[in-house]
Amino acid sequence: MVRAMFASFEFAGRELRLGPARALYWPAERALLVADLHLEKASWYAARGQMLPPYDSRDTLERLADAVKQTGARRVITLGDNFHDDAGALRLDAHCTGMLEALTRALDWVWITGNHDEALPKGFGGTIVPELEMGGIILRHEARPGETAPELSGHFHPKLRVNVRNRHIARPCAVMGRNADGAERMILPAFGSLTGGLDAAAPEIRAALSPAHRIEALMPARGQIARFPLWAAPA
Repeated sequence: MVRAMFASFEFAGRELRLGPARALYWPAERALLVADLHLEKASWYAARGQMLPPYDSRDTLERLADAVKQTGARRVITLGDNFHDDAGALRLDAHCTGMLEALTRALDWVWITGNHDEALPKGFGGTIVPELEMGGIILRHEARPGETAPELSGHFHPKLRVNVRNRHIARPCAVMGRNADGAERMILPAFGSLTGGLDAAAPEIRAALSPAHRIEALMPARGQIARFPLWAAPA
């Protein structure tokens, strides 16, 4: 299997690397950041009569383990909505439970809680926090409008919608806003396998990144970062 390349870019004066699998690697911290795993989303829907293939948690955790192996990360930080609901951890099958326990034992693991899992259970390893400051960057689940410090978040599941050869396609992307003073904030794509997405240019994302003067989508492509302007404040 040919491994997809992580592409480097600068954010708030730090080198970060974004992978096609929707994970973000911070080399200086040896940290892998992922947002919106939404583990056990399929089983949540199944309990309500909408049957989906029950393999989303396994696929998500296998891709996460692969990203750890590929980057050599020693730390994993999840940016909220780790489970689709507060009871999601109780529905994990034995295989997924074993995978998650092995990952949290082997790594310095930090769970940041989100709106779907505010009561995240403590049965797995790792540290549970509502948000975290690391290396001068705030890590939280949902971008805070008006924030002036560098910030990494998730929550919105941004996707870039483009027209390619008369075909409309949507791909997960990161969205970065830059304030007038140069301060940068970024919303990561959702990592989970059944997470859907919101148009990267949606007003909700623009509002979350306010007071950004410029907003762009970032996607890794052939080992480089492709940038797509989404919005700019009037001159």
